[in-house]
Amino acid sequence: MRAVDIEKLVSVGRPTIAPDGSFAVFATSRPDIAANRNVGQLWRVDLPGGAPRRITRGVADRAPQVSPDGTRIAFVRGDADGKAQVFVMDAAGGEPVQATAAQSGVGDYAWSPDGATIAFTARVAERGRYGTVDGLDAASESPRRITGVRWHANGLGYMLDRPSHVFVVETPDPAGEPFYDPAAAVRAEGEDAPERRIVAAEARALTSGPTSHHGVVFTGDGAEVLTIVDEIESDRRDLRTPVLALRVDGAGSRELLGRDAGLSVAEIAVADDGTVALLASDPGPSGIDFIAPSDALYLLEDGGPRRVTDPDAIDVGEAGSHITPVGADFLLQNRTRGRVELVRVTRAGEVAVVLDGDVEVGGHAAAGERIIASVASPVSAGELVVVGGDVLTDLGAPLAAGRIVVPEEREITGRDGYPVHGWVATPEGEGPFPVILQIHGGPYASYGIHAFDETQVLVDAGYAVVYCNPRGSAGYGRAHGRSIRQAMGTLDFHDVLDFLDGVLAGDARLDSSRVGIMGGSYGGYLTAWIIAQEHRFAGAIVERGFLDPTSFQGTSDIGSFFGDEYVGVDPAQIAAQSPMAVVGDVVTPTLVLHSELDFRCPLEQATRYYSALKRQGTPAEMLVFPGEDHELTRSGRPRHRVERFDAVLDWWQRHLPVG
Repeated sequence: MRAVDIEKLVSVGRPTIAPDGSFAVFATSRPDIAANRNVGQLWRVDLPGGAPRRITRGVADRAPQVSPDGTRIAFVRGDADGKAQVFVMDAAGGEPVQATAAQSGVGDYAWSPDGATIAFTARVAERGRYGTVDGLDAASESPRRITGVRWHANGLGYMLDRPSHVFVVETPDPAGEPFYDPAAAVRAEGEDAPERRIVAAEARALTSGPTSHHGVVFTGDGAEVLTIVDEIESDRRDLRTPVLALRVDGAGSRELLGRDAGLSVAEIAVADDGTVALLASDPGPSGIDFIAPSDALYLLEDGGPRRVTDPDAIDVGEAGSHITPVGADFLLQNRTRGRVELVRVTRAGEVAVVLDGDVEVGGHAAAGERIIASVASPVSAGELVVVGGDVLTDLGAPLAAGRIVVPEEREITGRDGYPVHGWVATPEGEGPFPVILQIHGGPYASYGIHAFDETQVLVDAGYAVVYCNPRGSAGYGRAHGRSIRQAMGTLDFHDVLDFLDGVLAGDARLDSSRVGIMGGSYGGYLTAWIIAQEHRFAGAIVERGFLDPTSFQGTSDIGSFFGDEYVGVDPAQIAAQSPMAVVGDVVTPTLVLHSELDFRCPLEQATRYYSALKRQGTPAEMLVFPGEDHELTRSGRPRHRVERFDAVLDWWQRHLPVG
């Protein structure tokens, strides 16, 4: 695929299904270069085998949820100011009506069991900030007083002065009378003009104060809303999270799960019988042990939380993983060897696979025994399937019809006998092709089998691409993931190079004398670490890298715990794992790519590394993308994504030319 073909990467969000299983609704999303943003709408498909039809025409409609009685659909859409709000429409179609008017937009939302109320989270800005006072721009705001260990977040910015709170609002009637803007009129002295109305009912706050709350789900009787508490720590990071039950009538709250339970909760679900299920991990006695976390399904019982799944047997921590109650059981996603399968778990902990193969399950829903899922595959960024039935969409057809290569799977035995799993993707023909070694971020993440634009664009340009999931990656058991804890750049270093050498030795199509290396985030770290010790690469690209653990601690939004766990706290130990400490050994021509608003791996990581390269005379260039954060390659502005590809291909054409 070419860089501009990112417009063909149509993904499918978490689907929703009618209570009787008669239809499903899902949202699509794709980059649009002309609009310079991701765009998408809602689609409805009758089950089990109907044809999908578009039912909304917004710019970026997303996150649909069918009401408990199946008559309405709620979803998120940008309002006139571009703020995300909940809208409600008739399930058969028609004009949606706006349900919320949150000043900063909504986060999560949920239907009440009777469908009369919607709960949602929204950030509430401190008075005088973020446009709450007309004419007061950001540069004129008062200083921020920071007393805790964290204050900002990637993709958001400052967060301590805009905590996320829980609200409830009456559900509007999609068939009700619309609101009309009042016309100008001469009014009696002292008579105020009627206010312009946007929503039918005002939202009512269930929480207040400096503490944030994330996620909302109603209890079975609708009397309470469950939410996860996120309180900024004063001295030391703590990943353990309480869960509160908030009275919908405003009569107070109760702690459903305390911090002393020792769990970091990612999601809450409530089964039909009222059982509360959690996706959570145990961050250990330190409260910050997050490396290869022990993500598992828990059930809240009278004696406290009971762990149902074994985190050493299945990995339910994939980004976007969630719980779907189905009968007396629960559906979960299991990340394994570059795939994400759908599993069904009983309350006794028995696990059965219900959807597997060359897929990455991104979302699921169930009504009775009818289960649907959104999946990605080697030739599609997203489709909707009925488990045990048909694929209901063909959204990947334009991508598959173009120039797309299905990578070949490999497993190489490393120098210490350890198996390293990965892939090689090559252009058509016999070669020999120049080779680019790609390294993923994380470290506890993984390359998968879905159609990956990073690889496909390089293959289209004439490069063979080699990539693997070394030790430290996800999907191969917790021991695999934890093996580089406070030993970064050791086993992972060996695995990546051993995989490269094994593939080069076993494939005559690959030119072992012409090899480049690139990676982003942790991949940027390992790229920078490798080129300080291996000088065989024609060029390198270090992107959004974790390059100096020392300064990372005080600049990154995860600096309060990430480095402590991965590289330790002893200065000598940190230096022994730091690319910045060995930058003086780099002679490989290096392109440094970074985003201006990256608060995960802050810009200073790139600028200091680049400056060191330039000072010592190593050939180096740097490209900084304005207005982008750590997610540029995944959800950045489409034009920037294309410009990034142009820069990458230009760099390789100069340092590793094809032909």
